[in-house]
Amino acid sequence: MTLTTRPTDDPPAAQYPASVDARLIDTLRAQLPETGTVHRAVAPFTGTPLPAVSQSDAGAVAATAASARAAQERWARTPVTERAAAVRRFARALIASNDVLCDLMQWETGKARVHAAIEVQGVISVAVYYGRHGAGHLRERRATTALPGVVGARVGYRPKGLVGVIAPWNYPLFLAVGDVIPALVAGNAVLSKADSQAPLTLLLARKLAVDAGIPADVWQVVAGPGRLIGPAVIDAVDYLCFTGSTATGRDIARRCADRLIGASLELGGKNAMIVRADADVAAAATGAVQACFSNAGQMCIGIERIFVHDAVYHRFVAALVERAAAIRLGSTYTYDVDMGSLTSQRQLDATTAHVEDAVAKGATVATGGRRRPDLGPLFHEPTVLTDVTPEMAVYAEETFGPVVSVYRVANDEEAVARANEGEYGLSASVWTRDLKRGSEIAARIVAGAVNVNDGYLSAIAALDAPMGGMRTSGVGRRHGREGIVRYTEPQTVTTQRVPTGYPDRFRSLLLGAMNLSTRVRLALPHRS
Repeated sequence: MTLTTRPTDDPPAAQYPASVDARLIDTLRAQLPETGTVHRAVAPFTGTPLPAVSQSDAGAVAATAASARAAQERWARTPVTERAAAVRRFARALIASNDVLCDLMQWETGKARVHAAIEVQGVISVAVYYGRHGAGHLRERRATTALPGVVGARVGYRPKGLVGVIAPWNYPLFLAVGDVIPALVAGNAVLSKADSQAPLTLLLARKLAVDAGIPADVWQVVAGPGRLIGPAVIDAVDYLCFTGSTATGRDIARRCADRLIGASLELGGKNAMIVRADADVAAAATGAVQACFSNAGQMCIGIERIFVHDAVYHRFVAALVERAAAIRLGSTYTYDVDMGSLTSQRQLDATTAHVEDAVAKGATVATGGRRRPDLGPLFHEPTVLTDVTPEMAVYAEETFGPVVSVYRVANDEEAVARANEGEYGLSASVWTRDLKRGSEIAARIVAGAVNVNDGYLSAIAALDAPMGGMRTSGVGRRHGREGIVRYTEPQTVTTQRVPTGYPDRFRSLLLGAMNLSTRVRLALPHRS
């Protein structure tokens, strides 16, 4: 990435998507602190520069964080029902702005229109969910004490304070904004670090939120490369939410540990799919195409390994190849394309390197396998590999591109064992007509979410259920009650009918009462 202090012209009007103009870009950029340094990302579809965006330095991060922190106490005193109502208004604003959000996302990331639209709908759903259920998740609850009737206890959920959110380029709306929403409902202020490739999408979402009634100083955005301002963000906040690579996640975890602040980290994955002998082969192949090639494979929960029972292996591979070869690639801002471009030269190079290494070591390209410069500078065909072996990089390393490897297995035991190989544990998929058996297999897979007869979407769309990784795929969960409580500090308040400092002569009486209470509870029938 190149930073410059020189004046930089914006792209000509002809390069802007239909619903985007220079005035909107100026409005979005005005939300960032001015430092005199700018960065211009490259549009994946064309390789031409995107509008220049001001880059924050450590001083700007500290000042922005201080402003957000000063506003947080007032926001926390706002009734949670009012905070939730603002988020519901935000959801309506997102619905009304669907077209411009999709245009900006496609311009900045190169994804297909259908995947941009799914991302908009996803963050709308998060806003609706926490707008409706956030207050309930935060409601003070009564807790059992050692002396019921004598001592009462209630647990409340207090906001952390200032939450930092560092999100990646591949989902600049769903991941960046979806993690902000519950933090705001919980009463926190938020400091978001916009990814350098896709800051405008996040800035538009933030503008819509402010227009919907979320105070501008409560949710603030800085921009710049993680290596330069990431540490400053961590130093400024009380809790950090990060989505990205496992390597970066480890570094962030160490920095947060040094400050003794909490963090939730969704990291890498090499997600597996199992196709049993009794599976609906056509449905499994269709599901695999969606799970492997959505967003050009640049998806943390996407499938990169498929383990197929001997009995259906050839039929499944043939069906998968047929469907993958039929995927329509292109750079249009309409819905007549199934897969767009990779987002960066780095991702294209990584994808190409994995395919070339595998082929050089004996793998077979069943379909795809090539760059497509005729479509744009960063396009790569959906690729299916067979005959992949452990010495190939693609076997265990995350590709994060449109490449999947298919393996033959003899039975369920082998499929589960191979699905559990490696360091990751983010997402998985099982295909079978026997739902009971599918659920049993799912319970044996080391992954934070397992979808039976679906590739990936069911779990991420089940917003009342937690989503996150096991092993080196992460720590903590987004969505559901866990997704908002993570941004709070549980506080226990007890009240005693007998004041503290009671005379010594009452101690034996109270101890006897506690003993009796314990005996009664042990004698009661167990309720699971």
